[in-house]
Amino acid sequence: MTDSLLDALVDICGPGFARPARSVDRVGGQRAGHVAVPATGRAAGAALRLAAERGLSVRARGSGSKIDWGTPPAGLDLIIDTGRLNGMWDHHGATATVAAGTSLAAVRVALALQGKRLAVDPPSPGATVGGMLAVNEAGPLAHRYGSPADQTLSVMYAEADGAELETDGENGRPGIANIRGVITAAVLRLHPLPETRRWVGRSVTTPAGVAELVEQAVEQDLEPSAIEVDLPGAAEGTVAVLIEGDTGSVAGRAAKLGQVWGPEAAVVEHGPPWWGRYPFGAGDVAVRISVPPEGLQAVTYALRDACGVPVPLRGSAGLGTVHAVLPAGLPARRLAEIVDGVDQVLMARSGKIVVVSAPPALAVALPMATPRDLF
Repeated sequence: MTDSLLDALVDICGPGFARPARSVDRVGGQRAGHVAVPATGRAAGAALRLAAERGLSVRARGSGSKIDWGTPPAGLDLIIDTGRLNGMWDHHGATATVAAGTSLAAVRVALALQGKRLAVDPPSPGATVGGMLAVNEAGPLAHRYGSPADQTLSVMYAEADGAELETDGENGRPGIANIRGVITAAVLRLHPLPETRRWVGRSVTTPAGVAELVEQAVEQDLEPSAIEVDLPGAAEGTVAVLIEGDTGSVAGRAAKLGQVWGPEAAVVEHGPPWWGRYPFGAGDVAVRISVPPEGLQAVTYALRDACGVPVPLRGSAGLGTVHAVLPAGLPARRLAEIVDGVDQVLMARSGKIVVVSAPPALAVALPMATPRDLF
């Protein structure tokens, strides 16, 4: 059966673009059986149809930066790699159609030549359009422009049974969170590339201090593109605000916030080193907390109390969506208790906490995020 499966995948994807899996072809610790690299949406659909006919378990892979998010698969027969689903077209108006395997870095470079951009900045290094959309991965710019899903007009995808479909998520059609196949392309909204960017930052030591600085920034009506916080745990943290637009306007708005925040504030041309990066790595247990901004202070203290120590936390203080790293070395039961305790605090504040990433041995025993949790 193995040889016949490989032969069938080669027929679909072409010689050299289907192979037995290697040791690096894993999802949540599970090694795949085969890897297929289709060049078109039709080929992706054909590979999925073949897998469905043979009862195979399948996962899609872009750059692989978020491949281990969520619950590890019980088994893994086939990885569909979107690396050849690459390119961008119809990008001379207010939207662009981008193939799922295209890296966002490449899209940024191409659009900048036209004075445009996608107003998305997911933290994952090497993120692809499809990978970003699959988990609705948002970065700092979501404060002003919304999540990637908010900026997506329609998505082309191959369903689990191989059918090629397109959806805009309206009138009963499935949204991105409901897609169970492979995203092959998407139509995304474009925005003008800002003339100037400035970051205004100030150090902070407590969640209460974060809340005060954020409130002051919001009260100034500065139209910020992002309001981010970095609390490393025991060390001093930072609140930073990104202001974009024409040079004169940006200079005036940045100076205004600098005056409000006082002499400790700094206006700079580049974001801090932590800007647009997750506070966690591959071996960490990472949670995402989403709560109305006014509730973030209480939840941060609740997380600290539940863990018994300050924990690294980073994300959008303006939206109330942050990621935190739970203490290392704790058993799954204790980690689950921490998550449940913080969740009780969040429920009273219309918020939620989900575990997005964990080492495979812990992930199988933790309440990991589902795709719907990320939208």
